[in-house]
Amino acid sequence: MSPVALRDEELMRRAIALSLEHSRAGDCGPFGAVIAKDGRIIAEGWNRVVATADPTAHAEVTAIREACRVLGTHALRGCVIYTSCEPCPMCLAAIYWARLDAVVYANTREDAAAIGFDDAFLYAQVALPPEARALRFTRLLGDEARAAFEAWAQNPLKVAY
Repeated sequence: MSPVALRDEELMRRAIALSLEHSRAGDCGPFGAVIAKDGRIIAEGWNRVVATADPTAHAEVTAIREACRVLGTHALRGCVIYTSCEPCPMCLAAIYWARLDAVVYANTREDAAAIGFDDAFLYAQVALPPEARALRFTRLLGDEARAAFEAWAQNPLKVAY
């Protein structure tokens, strides 16, 4: 955790430094992220997809996981994520689920597409109904699965998120 409050530019420069440092190492893509609360760094992350053989290990996701661990919560209200590139659809969803207050980014998705990280297809797929997507979606045993939803809805101990 950063001992002093930093300005937006300093926090973004740290995210950029992480992206540069780790892309030069050759074990990841050129993406870095920092999560700050009250101008203090809570967590850092960088793309670790290849290094961990985990396609979800994007910079934003690794930073979110670390921030949640550090703060002991799944909700990062009051925090801002600084990311070296506009988030892909997966990271954007994770940011919303984590309840971050804001996203500050440097490179655009068009910049990422120019070097081979084109997620326009994913953005388009998300907007389609399941039966129209490029990947086959098959619904199976919905009635049986609904029992878990009903049990959760009726559980007085549930933690809504």
